[in-house]
Amino acid sequence: MDNSADRLVDVFFYGLYMDPELLQSRGVTPRNPRTGVLPGYRLRIGRMATLLRVPHGEAHGIVYALTHEELNSLYWGAGLDAYVAEPVTVRTSADGSVAALCCNLLVPPDDEEENPAYLGKLNQCMTRLGLPLPGL
Repeated sequence: MDNSADRLVDVFFYGLYMDPELLQSRGVTPRNPRTGVLPGYRLRIGRMATLLRVPHGEAHGIVYALTHEELNSLYWGAGLDAYVAEPVTVRTSADGSVAALCCNLLVPPDDEEENPAYLGKLNQCMTRLGLPLPGL
């Protein structure tokens, strides 16, 4: 078992960080990409993206293997410290079910909060990755 700082952890992404080019532009190497579905959640776009827990929801995204340092640099080193890492179980076509971390907002956006520009970029990203568009 690897206990070094270079050990990898699976991370489920559901927003613009699904884009491998965006991750690389931030100095992160996305490894072992797998499409995945997170049952019991749905995507919510406010000023930022988050996942809401709903009984029969499904959130589609990508699982990448990252180092802890890479994950920290994406959120807590980038001014996105309202996000917290939570453990989830993601269904992937490659591995069945995998344990992963997922960064989520503790306080969901208000109902009237929206970000059409972000949603447009996200729809383009999901189309490029072959993922179903969110039914918001």
